[in-house]
Amino acid sequence: MAVEDPFNHYLDTTVKHYSMLFWLPSLRKVLLFLMLICVGGSLLLANAFFALFDGLVKGLILGFSLFSISLICDYAISAFVLRQDPIYDLRRTMAFSLFCWVLWLFFIFIGVVIAKLFDSSWWIKLCLLGFSAVLIFRLIVLNATSSMSYKRLLIASFVQPFPCMIAFLIFWSTVQNITVNMLLFLFYSSVIGLLSSFLFTFILNLVGKQMLGLSSLSLFKAFLLNWVVDLNAPFEEFLENLGEEQDVEVSLVKFDSSKPKAVIAVPSVHPGPFKNIGSSLLPSMLKTALEQRLNSVACVPHSLFGHELDLASQIQNRRVIDSTVESADFKTYKAKATPFIKVSNGLATAFCQIFGRSAFIGFTLAPKTTEDLPQELGLFVRQEAEKYGLTDCVIVNAHNSMNGVIDAERALNALKAVAADCLERVVHLKRLALEVGAANIMPKEFSLQDGMGLGGITVIVIEVGKQKTAYVVIDGNNMVSGLREKILSTLHLIGIDEGEVFTTDTHSVNALTLNKRGYHPVGEAIDHEKLISYIKEATQKAMADLEPVKTAYHSITIPKVKVIGKKPLETLCILTDKTLQKAKKIFVPLFAADFLLLMLFLTLI
Repeated sequence: MAVEDPFNHYLDTTVKHYSMLFWLPSLRKVLLFLMLICVGGSLLLANAFFALFDGLVKGLILGFSLFSISLICDYAISAFVLRQDPIYDLRRTMAFSLFCWVLWLFFIFIGVVIAKLFDSSWWIKLCLLGFSAVLIFRLIVLNATSSMSYKRLLIASFVQPFPCMIAFLIFWSTVQNITVNMLLFLFYSSVIGLLSSFLFTFILNLVGKQMLGLSSLSLFKAFLLNWVVDLNAPFEEFLENLGEEQDVEVSLVKFDSSKPKAVIAVPSVHPGPFKNIGSSLLPSMLKTALEQRLNSVACVPHSLFGHELDLASQIQNRRVIDSTVESADFKTYKAKATPFIKVSNGLATAFCQIFGRSAFIGFTLAPKTTEDLPQELGLFVRQEAEKYGLTDCVIVNAHNSMNGVIDAERALNALKAVAADCLERVVHLKRLALEVGAANIMPKEFSLQDGMGLGGITVIVIEVGKQKTAYVVIDGNNMVSGLREKILSTLHLIGIDEGEVFTTDTHSVNALTLNKRGYHPVGEAIDHEKLISYIKEATQKAMADLEPVKTAYHSITIPKVKVIGKKPLETLCILTDKTLQKAKKIFVPLFAADFLLLMLFLTLI
């Protein structure tokens, strides 16, 4: 629902923290920037202390030496030291070195300024201090992001800075003698770097152990493997361990002619939490599996459940899909249906259609935000349906508008009111014979990043008497406000009398973009006219496919399915934020102490 849910706040904050992981320049740009920094920084350094021509020659020699050393070291790290780490391919390894060089160049620049103003020895001292900063940075980042052994992480941390430091020592030897203290500083700063990086990561890991009994960085690495290289298993291991067992119900409404024609599947599962984790891909996966089994059209609109019923892993996902598909061959019977009816009270809208003794009822708050709706609404609807002798009830959330925030209690009361009114009206309508047509469209130009899931667009047209109703199901996570009304208006022009637009709430589109939400609702990044043209095309195909059908409702329960649970998922998100806050708190005092210890030693040089 469109309310300020603390969990949604935590999830949004987590997505914001991890959004920085998406951006990295291309390999070509990394090479260019790396060369510019190495050569440009060296020219700055050389020309500050040598005559123009001499400075140019020495600067170019130093710059290209540093650039070549970085390239060779980065290749060696990627190809040999971290070759089994999926994160550190050559591009990411070189990008990491690029960030290290930016940090090192900052110290070199400060050293040059101080040396020109005061004592010329400071350009060497600040360069050595930059070496220490880079080493600490590499130790912390590699330990936090790589799953390789500590021995390999140490090698990867030291391999690049030390050869570059040798190049600097050779350069310095042309203007002054290399002292023993300079060489001792390299050892001293390495010890300081190892101790401080260990202490830093140890303190961060304590946050996770206190909250969940697991280290914060192990969770971060699992996050990273999913965000960067789409590996879901490491993170899902945490979710399986933290999850809880719950029975999962799947409601099916099937329409058959001479063969299966269309099926609507509504699992009591939330398709989240993000990307390819848990049940995020369930709508498109279940749709595909049902269509392959039945050789018909299938759609999976959203139920009334929130993140508390995200599945914990692909293993649980497969259990739900396999159980649903195995039960999908149930018999259908000749049955009549009511016309589609829609009731609105200015805030909430309910729509309903009865097939035999089963009611299909859904809700929207459009044009206001329609997010996850409370299970309390589902209990109320079932109680109301039983009053009218309706044995089965399929309840869906249209999940089709994003536009601000509304009061939860007010919205729930409005939803209950339209639900009761809608059911009371629909049960008194005359039952008539029905015809059904269905079609799929998979727009190739719309991607997950655009907000379109792999399930594409499904349209089921139901004709009862003279009324044609279109159920338009889009595999996406919500929809921009106003687009629903545009779609329904267009469908009315081609002969559709009533209808509704649904999104599946797939979270396969989440955590893929750099915007505030981490995803695009349908219509935010997709051209409206193009989308509507596809929906129109699918609807016309479905209308041409209309024929008399038999129908039936079937429900299955899959026992002891591992779901994440709202509290564990919320705790994971809070852990991310708290770990970051802890890092900010300890960063300044810890590394200020490092700085003072290193500066004390530098006074001896």
